[in-house]
Amino acid sequence: MGGSTEVAQAAAYRPLLFSLAYGMTGSVGDAEDIVQDAFLGLTRAYRAGTEIAAPKAYLATAVTRLGINHLGSARVRRETYVGEWLPEPVVVTAERPGPAEHAELADSLSMAFLVLLEVLSPMERAVFVLREVFGYGYPDVAETTGRTEANCRQLFARARKRIAAGGRAAGGPPAPELRAEGDALARRFFDAASGGDMDALLGMLAPDVVFHGDGGGKARALGEPQTDPRRIVRLLVGGLRKVGNLGVSLHPARVNGRPGAVLRDAGGRVASVLELDIADGVVRTIRSVSNPDKLTHLGPVSDVGRRSQRLRAVMSP
Repeated sequence: MGGSTEVAQAAAYRPLLFSLAYGMTGSVGDAEDIVQDAFLGLTRAYRAGTEIAAPKAYLATAVTRLGINHLGSARVRRETYVGEWLPEPVVVTAERPGPAEHAELADSLSMAFLVLLEVLSPMERAVFVLREVFGYGYPDVAETTGRTEANCRQLFARARKRIAAGGRAAGGPPAPELRAEGDALARRFFDAASGGDMDALLGMLAPDVVFHGDGGGKARALGEPQTDPRRIVRLLVGGLRKVGNLGVSLHPARVNGRPGAVLRDAGGRVASVLELDIADGVVRTIRSVSNPDKLTHLGPVSDVGRRSQRLRAVMSP
């Protein structure tokens, strides 16, 4: 078929395109759909006899514009979202390294950064992700988004101000030595949580620690952020003890490039994903995603959080 060779060669751009789509949407499933649609468009263009001098630029433009269109409808859905909204986690483990695009993305976009991006309009988000995350020059940003360079500069400046107002933006991946320290602290943290050592946990939490939970109204989760370290410790220990009695165990993982863990039931099904933000030798933020719709890309999802109205699932208050 016309263009089949060119399309196959363009598959090398999938990691970049997935990262771009995920940065736009915060959803693994939607990102995969957007990338697939972009490749379908490329295939149709070749079959129609269209000459494409730069397939990478063609696909990046398609993904960006599909992402902008997607965000319009996603924003409406999130206005009615039950509880806190967190991105779908990108999980990398020794047992499940995942597709290359997921692994390569993990150190680029943290959950904290993706949450901050939610304050931006679709076009602001596109310009900001292209410029800040992928280092596109303004001429390329303008060509990709279909805006003028002057307009892109304005959009980027406005986006940076809005991001700064919302809190610090997470930068790139930490230095290797900091990453190793964070991983070591995470191991001690999860060991203490699984073992019920509340004093050890308290010693690893920052005084201004925040706990976020996303159940989407479909799994038991925190109704609002928790900021009391002692309450957070009780939630961690109590929640893990309860689901542990149901056969759930904790498995360390990297979640969006940060230390984290996947909770799985006795059958290996995913019950929840935890991510830790670690800085200055303490845990500053904990995020728990238990909404089953956000876990399906990781494999079969457990129903442990919905077995009984009398049971509180992972990290419920």
